[in-house]
Amino acid sequence: MSVLDAPVGAAPGPAGSGEGLVGVFVRLKLTLLRNGLRQSAGRRAAYITSVVFTLLIAAGQLLGLIALRGHAHTDSLVVLLAGVLAVGWAVMPLFFPSGDETLDPSRLVMLPLRPRPLVAALLTASLVGIGPLFTFCLAAGSAFAVAHGAAGAAFAVVAAPLMLLLCVALARAVATANTRLLTSRKGRDLAVLSGLVIAVGFQVVNFGAQRIGQAGGLAALDPVVDVVRWLPPASAVGAVDSASRGSYGQAFAQLLLSVAALFALLWLWQRSLVKLMTAPDGSTLAAAGPAREKAGKGGSRLSALLPQGRTGPVMERSLRYIARDPKTKAAWVTALAIGLIVPVLNALQGTGSMYFACFAAWMLGIQMYNQFGQDTSAFWMVALTISSTRDAYLELRARALALLLITLPYTIVVTVVTAAVLGGWDDLAEVMGLSFALLGGMLATGAVASANFPYSIPQDGAFKNVAPGQAGLAWISIFGGMVSAGLLCAPVIAVTIWLHVADLEQWLWLLLPVGGVYGALISWVGLRFAAPRTANRLPEILAAVSKG
Repeated sequence: MSVLDAPVGAAPGPAGSGEGLVGVFVRLKLTLLRNGLRQSAGRRAAYITSVVFTLLIAAGQLLGLIALRGHAHTDSLVVLLAGVLAVGWAVMPLFFPSGDETLDPSRLVMLPLRPRPLVAALLTASLVGIGPLFTFCLAAGSAFAVAHGAAGAAFAVVAAPLMLLLCVALARAVATANTRLLTSRKGRDLAVLSGLVIAVGFQVVNFGAQRIGQAGGLAALDPVVDVVRWLPPASAVGAVDSASRGSYGQAFAQLLLSVAALFALLWLWQRSLVKLMTAPDGSTLAAAGPAREKAGKGGSRLSALLPQGRTGPVMERSLRYIARDPKTKAAWVTALAIGLIVPVLNALQGTGSMYFACFAAWMLGIQMYNQFGQDTSAFWMVALTISSTRDAYLELRARALALLLITLPYTIVVTVVTAAVLGGWDDLAEVMGLSFALLGGMLATGAVASANFPYSIPQDGAFKNVAPGQAGLAWISIFGGMVSAGLLCAPVIAVTIWLHVADLEQWLWLLLPVGGVYGALISWVGLRFAAPRTANRLPEILAAVSKG
């Protein structure tokens, strides 16, 4: 009798404990993976491509770490790498909650499974996949890079699999403890906002790498490494390094820290499983009524501040998308963060320029593209209200005004902050005028692209931003539109260059009003140009945005 056939409350049979349950879960994961790949040839091709790509990177990382044997500060590098791996595995479940549905413990609530065998089975099944293989390659390469002598090799043989088990157990413990959150609306919001964390993380890593280079290399990190080497799972790599240097007592202490951390994680994981599979979930019932009442009052206040007629409701709808729709919110928050980080971090590094402030207008202007795609299949209700070119123009204009409510003050703030960091107050008016002109160009081309190249935004995955078969439309819409926006701003850019070449810097302040007026003019022309195309292509737009 299998675990699926056992009655609720019955004692688990051979598959419910020990090795039998481990085999069941491993076969279950492999079966679900195989059946998923049978769904389409495109899915198989994407999976095989990702596997090959990941294996090539893993092999390159492994060979690179092995090549570092004997080099100075190799121990610092591999210890920090182990720490980064642990952090990555810890936050991965928060940003990829549906990345491994076969290991979702909430699906096992009705099965007669004991916690301890279940933890062992889930841990073993978690080791099946490309992610664990990639991690093991890095762990093995890190351990081998600092292993010298028989003692170092012996510790390395234990440290590499221990690191892998620690990382996987950490990820599963975090995922189980947050299962209720990750399957809620807030959890989905957290998942789609991971793009922001990744983008910000890249900028921070870049900034830190440049600072390390200026400080004389990895030697500047030795004080940090001295602390990290005692934190699991980095302590496992630290144990290999200590054993290679003859500090056997320190090596055993560091290795025992990692072993103790593994058992502590397994114990916490088991407790979370018991709580998840026995405690009811009523976390959202009590607050539902007050939340709706508060949202309704907020909506009435917002409506009173917006223009009358069609413009106000359309603007309010667009602003509600930004506040409530997970993917729209993620796109906006990411654009706001990166639009500020790029100019400010470059300014702090001493390599910035006032012209980097225009990046904020560019990032936020992208939000005008594919305006109807964010409506998904609900666009049919909007289409019912558009019966003429004027209706289409009012719809597009209201969406652009909602965008301007955020982008205009934000562009001003970013430009002022960049000027304050760089001390470029003399260039403030010039750069702000260029930003306004660029923003107007993005609004104009975004409206035209929304009408001519609409595409669907799937709602079922945090990182699926284009429906299958529509990637070409997305590329044409966004990148073609951005190039066109740059060309539309050419007159203002030409005037700026001419004033500099002709030594007429005293007149550069005129670019602020000129850029503002020019941006408003070209955005109005773009909306007028896009309105008839929107009105005439409503069936095609509805079919495109409803595809996902």
